[in-house]
Amino acid sequence: MRSILTVDAPSHKVIGIRRTGRYEEIGSMIQELSSFIEEHKITVIGPPAFICHEESMEAVQAAAESGSADIEVAFPIEGEGEGSGDIRVYELPGGKMARIIHMGPYRELPDTYEELFRWLGDNHLTITGPVREVYINDPQTTEEDLLVTWIYAPI
Repeated sequence: MRSILTVDAPSHKVIGIRRTGRYEEIGSMIQELSSFIEEHKITVIGPPAFICHEESMEAVQAAAESGSADIEVAFPIEGEGEGSGDIRVYELPGGKMARIIHMGPYRELPDTYEELFRWLGDNHLTITGPVREVYINDPQTTEEDLLVTWIYAPI
């Protein structure tokens, strides 16, 4: 069993991109956003995140099957930054959140989510906004079994 904590997450100024598509596109969207950030010399102050706008595991499964997932990726930034096209700079809200840490391949994330949702139910808590996955290390340079993902659920 993984440790689940209640944390007060700060709000962050972020640069992000949001599209409809398949969850498999998260990696390429992060790369696209990274290229934009580098090209425009924007200062990143933390790892990238995926913000999941589907509101239940059933909605996630349906979006995965139909290719209609509401996908948003973002990097926390400091200083000035401007978006272009579907890339925008905005304030990602903070607040009280449940956090669980997943270690291992991304394909095993559903087990971690099940544990998180079970814990939320056992503690009579409900999710009040989009869940976030923060990717602590890079899957291109890190062995799959050593990947670390922090999952935040606003409560």
